[in-house]
Amino acid sequence: MGKMLQSFNPESDGWQFMWIILFVGIIGLFFTVERFIYIVLKSGRGRAKFLADFGKLISAKQYDQALSLANASKLPIAKVLASIVASKDSGRDGMAAASDAVFLTEAPRLTRYVSLISVMASVSTLLGLMGTIYGLIYTFDAVANKPAAERPKALADGIAIAMGTTLLGLLAAVPLLVFVGLLNMNSERLIQEMEEKGLKIINSLS
Repeated sequence: MGKMLQSFNPESDGWQFMWIILFVGIIGLFFTVERFIYIVLKSGRGRAKFLADFGKLISAKQYDQALSLANASKLPIAKVLASIVASKDSGRDGMAAASDAVFLTEAPRLTRYVSLISVMASVSTLLGLMGTIYGLIYTFDAVANKPAAERPKALADGIAIAMGTTLLGLLAAVPLLVFVGLLNMNSERLIQEMEEKGLKIINSLS
């Protein structure tokens, strides 16, 4: 670990790769935190209670109260259901059109930036690979051109560059890819739930 930290020193060869990989990893982490807050906390928390309360009001035909409840919520699914209840007097086609309009706005908000996190993970890996190649080139150059007395240190430096950049690239990429999978899973579940619940409400009001 200490050797890796030394690799960030501008006096060390290959330090540029270390800082670039770290910068890319921080960008990916920033978008990961932002997406976690929006998808898991803002769009997912309290969803079950809202759906239960909303369903009871719809079953009791208390449509005004159901609409007020949905409008008071910031959940994406609440906005879809609110559009359906608000247009219940326009028939099935009108409710479906209103639902689709809101769905086409809310669904992309759930998937936004997730692909960018995946790109950051891929870039981190590729930058680590570039650092590895640079380290190997440095090593081969040392074997060919350095005096015999300087070769051991030059070889050690080249190998340190190759291994350090590879390790840092993987340390940045692997967690980001794990979070991409989790975020995709949660966003897809929310989108499917919007479609399913929206259709059920349309059927119940038709």
